[in-house]
Amino acid sequence: MSIHLTLLAAPGGDATLDPLLGDAPLGERDLRLASAARAVLSLHGQAVRAPSTRCSQTADAIGLTAAPEPVLRDLDVGAWRGRTVGEVAAADPDGFSAWLTDPDAAPHGGESVRGLCRRSADWLSSVARGSGHTVAVTEAAVVRAVLIRALAMPARTFWHLSVPPLDTVLLTWRGSYWDVRFGHGSLPEARRRLLSRPTAVRLDGGDGGDGGDGGKECRQSDACAAPSWPVAQFPAPPRGAVQPQRTSPDPLRA
Repeated sequence: MSIHLTLLAAPGGDATLDPLLGDAPLGERDLRLASAARAVLSLHGQAVRAPSTRCSQTADAIGLTAAPEPVLRDLDVGAWRGRTVGEVAAADPDGFSAWLTDPDAAPHGGESVRGLCRRSADWLSSVARGSGHTVAVTEAAVVRAVLIRALAMPARTFWHLSVPPLDTVLLTWRGSYWDVRFGHGSLPEARRRLLSRPTAVRLDGGDGGDGGDGGKECRQSDACAAPSWPVAQFPAPPRGAVQPQRTSPDPLRA
């Protein structure tokens, strides 16, 4: 029997889209979008969620009774929690740049990207040993980390994966690998385009510009290169099935 996992990223808390680092309640706009998604999302099976306020509110808004799962907690940004991206970049530009380019860096004193990837990989392995269909409302960072494992990608590509809020990722375990499909059963196309437009993250904390069509596939060269700062573009992922990559036995070491 195939094992299915649907990931849904709650709005907010994504350093590539939201300037505030750490947990915060959803604003009125995000609550309205989550409520609107309830009518078009086809989610069933057992449900879990990250323990954050925004994930709890998102699950409630889309009508899911989801049990809190501590392993799905957000990346711990330590001393940066509650600060904006612009504030952190201005106060510690070297540390901020290292955080975005080195998966082992933790200049904030919290958790490294690689640590998050390993934690998420362990959780994904536990799902593969289960059965049926699991729905997980979680953080954008956790969705990225799960995809790193499912697609056997190196941890250094973490920040190059676009995770639009309230879009879904469907993973199906085939016994020895995961099939991955983006945007499965998610919002209507017009609303999806609105939410998944690429956004630029600026070190000065300013608003990002429009990076073009969010449906374009990420180029391989873009996924392997370091972000270009002070402005980095995070293009949206392709909207189709993705075949697992055959790389080293432990891609999280890369």
